[in-house]
Amino acid sequence: MLNTLLGPTTRLVAGTASWNDFLAYLNEGSITSAIIETLNIVAVTLIAGGIIGLAIGVILWGTRKGSLFENALVYRVLDLIINLIRPIPFIIFLAAAQPLTIAIIGTSIGTTAVLCPMIVVCGVASSRLVEQNLLSVDPGMIEAARAMGVSRWNIITSVLIPEALAPLILSYAFLFISVLDMSAMAGYIGGGGLGNFAIAYGYQKFNPYVTWCAVVIMIVLVQIVQLLANAFATHLLRRTH
Repeated sequence: MLNTLLGPTTRLVAGTASWNDFLAYLNEGSITSAIIETLNIVAVTLIAGGIIGLAIGVILWGTRKGSLFENALVYRVLDLIINLIRPIPFIIFLAAAQPLTIAIIGTSIGTTAVLCPMIVVCGVASSRLVEQNLLSVDPGMIEAARAMGVSRWNIITSVLIPEALAPLILSYAFLFISVLDMSAMAGYIGGGGLGNFAIAYGYQKFNPYVTWCAVVIMIVLVQIVQLLANAFATHLLRRTH
């Protein structure tokens, strides 16, 4: 009778029911589905946002004063837009972007809906990372290529990006962590994946085993991606030096 009255609180203290529920989620494949959904969300966001960010980052680098496509107006407009979006916490941006998400997708709830704001934030974040990494390339190499008559587009594709490739890989690995973090926060609007799984089956049902399982899985994912990025970047640096 007392257990019935206390409900979730007793389950949390005792732990037995929570552990049994956790094992049931394992048997149902709920955790596996959440992992796959998270990887899909992160992959789509990184590919789409990463490509957009790469393009904007190259434009930012190219339109700076003294660069290949110097254009103060374009640079200032892009710089202003990025500086306006970057400081906004993602959970607040999710709410602020609801009208745009509804206009594009037709809903502001669910996995598909969360991709829109995630891609925007990822594109903005990656564009600044790309710009900073491109600025680290030796200007002398760019000037030498221009003196040899290499076209501006070929300078970007054959000199600029290859020279900055190793730090770009590390930057995108760092971006992976941010996108994974965003996918977890997206769980608050039913965005799916590990974030939604931890909230729906862990936090709301007073089951700490589910919450900590989601935490451990995210840590493992981050470690794997970081190790791969470090190895790839090191290989590129050895090959180019």
